[in-house]
Amino acid sequence: MNNSQTARLWEVDLLRGMAVVLMVIFHLAFDLDYFMIYEIDMSEGFWFYLARLTASLFLLLVGISLTLSHSRARLAGQLSRYPARLWKRSLWILSLATGITLVTYIVIGRGFIVFGILHLISISLLLAYPLLRLGSINLLLGMAVVLLGLYIQELEVDFPWLIWLGLAPRDFVSLDYVPLFPWFGVVLIGVAAGGSLYKDLVRRFPLADISTWPMVRGLTFLGRNSLVVYIIHQPLLLGLIYLAYGRPIFSLF
Repeated sequence: MNNSQTARLWEVDLLRGMAVVLMVIFHLAFDLDYFMIYEIDMSEGFWFYLARLTASLFLLLVGISLTLSHSRARLAGQLSRYPARLWKRSLWILSLATGITLVTYIVIGRGFIVFGILHLISISLLLAYPLLRLGSINLLLGMAVVLLGLYIQELEVDFPWLIWLGLAPRDFVSLDYVPLFPWFGVVLIGVAAGGSLYKDLVRRFPLADISTWPMVRGLTFLGRNSLVVYIIHQPLLLGLIYLAYGRPIFSLF
């Protein structure tokens, strides 16, 4: 296996780092509004679309990264070990997601995170794996899942058992809700993109190498550590808000 096959693709980490920055900006605005420090309308306009752009970018990269890791395993002759590693990764992410569910349930109660983006990612890894062999067909499947999800989200049910799928009761509220439909479709579109753009880990499009630029290096660092940043950024933001405004924000719950 040569160096080009083992090296990370810096532009993928760069895009993930950009998504991390967008996430932190959005959550800072969300926190300021949630704790009634500044009134910011998060339900429409710029902030509404920023949240969806950020989630879409993360999930596209989940699909792309899945194709890359599978190609690395295949080129290294380790495909037999790949499913076990994927299950381990999925369960680790699911354990983090479950921890977030428990913490938000204890701290805020109503509106706690039931099925957020980490829940979706953990399940999407396992669902997308057997579809890798379909290649570019995943683009059509992904678009179908997105369209079906847009229809499903307009439906209402009287029970909460299909929240993970995208069917939620009228009064359902959650601080982070990323159900399987339509969002798994974005992962599948990422799988199709990864298979086309990085077949056998070879970049199939021209790209100037700016990986040594200081800002790019900073963003790629964030991209390589996106899960850690995701876990710690909200406590850090809450701490900064507390220091800036000098009052216990948790008294607002």
